[in-house]
Amino acid sequence: MTELDTATLLIHCPDRPGLVHDVTGFISSHQGNIVDLQQHIDPSEDTFFMRLEWSLEKFSLEKEEIAARLQPMTRRHEMQCRLKFSSQKKRVALFVTKDNHCLYDLLARHEAGDLPMDIPLILSNHEFLRPAAERFGIPFHHFPVTKDTRSEQESLMVALLKKEKVDTVVLARYMQIIGDEMIEAFPNQILNIHHSFLPAFVGAKPYHQAFERGVKLIGATSHYVTAELDQGPIIHQDVMSVSHEDSVADLVRLGRDLEKTVLAKALWLHVRDKVLVFRNKTVVFS
Repeated sequence: MTELDTATLLIHCPDRPGLVHDVTGFISSHQGNIVDLQQHIDPSEDTFFMRLEWSLEKFSLEKEEIAARLQPMTRRHEMQCRLKFSSQKKRVALFVTKDNHCLYDLLARHEAGDLPMDIPLILSNHEFLRPAAERFGIPFHHFPVTKDTRSEQESLMVALLKKEKVDTVVLARYMQIIGDEMIEAFPNQILNIHHSFLPAFVGAKPYHQAFERGVKLIGATSHYVTAELDQGPIIHQDVMSVSHEDSVADLVRLGRDLEKTVLAKALWLHVRDKVLVFRNKTVVFS
């Protein structure tokens, strides 16, 4: 059975009466069938958020017409809108270094059809994971990054990503700092996985630090990358209980499991257009 194409509209604007009526009225006036609608109001910001998805099967407007026809309403309500179509899958580049647990997890989920996206390339600062890319038939690109070549290599990376029409970058345990050029080229489109429930043990050997502090919870955090290291809008987090009986090796093993599931869930939310960034926070629709 072929899945029907849908359109998704993500909105935020100043809160005022009549917003839901106007948006749903626009859809129904063009014979659209709404399949999902979620909304949220932030009283502290006096801001309205909405995610609305509708079927295009009998919709009377062509895809190319929708954005322009929305403009009178968006201007009237000072709306910031993002319009996406389910048939236009995101093109996701996976960045890796040597750790393979997140990479293999994402590739397996993608192969099983659980992540509706395209993976045109895998990029790394080492050759270590080239066999993984070859195993899944995905082009692998090696960019050796050093302190002296970082800027030049990043410019070449951005050029490659643009050439391949990549719109999302996933740092699947890519152990390099992302520079301003790439962040500016992909705003709120670079996902990272962090080895703790931010903010927590930062720097080297986080699980060793946690072990020495006798922690009872470990966690993982997936967030968008911004110029301020590990301070970007958070997409998804999870934690796991541990005890004094767990060794450092246990914490590393359990932490890797968390990293895999948290990153996969964050990416699933992203590719399904369920994340709306507002300032340095996210509204994540279920």
